[in-house]
Amino acid sequence: MNKPSASALSSSSGAVVVAVVRPAASAASRSATAERGAFAMSRLRALWQASVNATRRAIVWNSEDLIPPSEKYIFNFNSKDELKRWHLYSDSEYGGLSSASLEITDGGAGGDTSSTGLFSGNLSLDMSEGSTWKIRRSGFCGMRSKKFNGFIDLDAYDTIAMKLRGDGRCYISTIYTENWVNSPGQQEDNSWQAFVYLPQDRWQIMKIPLDLYLPTWRGNVIEAKMEMNPARVVGMSLSVNAEGGVPGAKTGPGDFRLEVDWIKALRTL
Repeated sequence: MNKPSASALSSSSGAVVVAVVRPAASAASRSATAERGAFAMSRLRALWQASVNATRRAIVWNSEDLIPPSEKYIFNFNSKDELKRWHLYSDSEYGGLSSASLEITDGGAGGDTSSTGLFSGNLSLDMSEGSTWKIRRSGFCGMRSKKFNGFIDLDAYDTIAMKLRGDGRCYISTIYTENWVNSPGQQEDNSWQAFVYLPQDRWQIMKIPLDLYLPTWRGNVIEAKMEMNPARVVGMSLSVNAEGGVPGAKTGPGDFRLEVDWIKALRTL
């Protein structure tokens, strides 16, 4: 290693001044210093870029949180896995003779995918012999989603849309929300219903504003002013009755057939 050299200089006063003379830096030393500087600058740029990227991600996340997509798939009947999310019910649980099935079939022309859901069966007003059930009406079937893992939040949306192909009957769309209307201790979910009338053998996109769903209890409209809480949706269903519905719809016992392509939530306002 080069050491600094010293030389003695005489001042006019006779004092001796020692001057230290440092040798010029070597090429290797200058190169090492430059490399350290370049590394520091590279590190600084990397930290700055990471900060910029994090800010961009935060902005994107916040914008999607404040302004969610204009539509949200809730159910899509494009594979057999969708069947695992539903269960069937009918008056047969109470001594009736109606029956229903749900399967994934070839959607044919008009569907958005090659496969769609087919909810079909037979409505009967008869009761099985020896039934001990005393129900006021029979002739109904339904497909109800299994409870979500928690709930889904539809508070940012105002409309339910369904792509369906029907048979001329009137069906019922039901939204189940977390219980906050019924009395404490009541385990039954709150239900909100709207009619869905479908002309026969034609794909249609039905759009039902959430504020048109009426509060019901066991199929009867509750005559009270209540408001749905769309932030706590726990399930949905589609059902059909042999009697009732809208004027002009097919009624009575017999076969029914409803094809379902998808169910979405929309923000239209």
